[in-house]
Amino acid sequence: MATIWTHRDSNIRKTWLLITGFLIFVTTVGWVFSQVYSNPGIFLFAFILSVLMSVFSYWQSDKIVIMTTGAKPLLNQAAPELHNIVENLAITAGIPKPRIYIVEAPQPNAFATGRDPEHAIVAVTSGILQIMNKTELEGVLAHEMSHIGNRDMLVSTVVVVLVGVIQLLSDIFLRSMRFGFRGNNDRNGGQAGAIFLLIGIALAILAPIAAILIQLAVSRKREYLADASGVLLTRYPEGLASALQKLAQDNTPMRQASHATAHLWLDDPYQGKQKTIGWFSKLFMTHPPIEDRIKKLREM
Repeated sequence: MATIWTHRDSNIRKTWLLITGFLIFVTTVGWVFSQVYSNPGIFLFAFILSVLMSVFSYWQSDKIVIMTTGAKPLLNQAAPELHNIVENLAITAGIPKPRIYIVEAPQPNAFATGRDPEHAIVAVTSGILQIMNKTELEGVLAHEMSHIGNRDMLVSTVVVVLVGVIQLLSDIFLRSMRFGFRGNNDRNGGQAGAIFLLIGIALAILAPIAAILIQLAVSRKREYLADASGVLLTRYPEGLASALQKLAQDNTPMRQASHATAHLWLDDPYQGKQKTIGWFSKLFMTHPPIEDRIKKLREM
């Protein structure tokens, strides 16, 4: 079990290193833009607006996701075994039992959301209840409850704030270029001002792409972490590995899929299954390749 804890701690460190690097990246971009305009207020405005928007989304995350996915409450009498599994896992994890929802969709999948363990939701699709046995379902639910215990909504909110800052700054900068506003570059000197302007244009185009790539990298790290943490709850890696194997063999599309909630699901709801995935394609994935996850689980 020490190996699992080491793997879990390693993922936590890597995730926060990514976020720290992201924060430095955002600050650098904001500083360059403020130099072009000689106005640090632009960076401050973008940061405050992104924080306010993200805090609202974080606070209302469960309601937003339920509305987007069409999830409905799953009563105890409708699925007593499922409720028992969730309750036992909650006791083991030391968190309150989350509310349980169901999404009427044939694709086998699941997700967790909520701003904290006291306001958490675990949802499963009707498809996953049809193909998973009890051990596999326990592995899936342990993974989702690990997202709750690891406060992944908080981590994703921090990343969303930083992505929002980058996108707002880039949008403001490019719109100002369109209308011919260049800011006051005199204080930087003509040549230095021109250099900052060129750097600013390059960052305005490339920074949002880089920000999204970092956001996706954090999302993938949290999936590996939830896999490892889930195994700590069940003490049986093969349960989740077997469940993921079944998901890898399924190609059912999901009508409820959206880019806003794709990262929440246990498996990519767009079902982009490929036998081989190149390194470039991996950069744009919300989830690690499912074969890699299965391999890591079976090495525990």
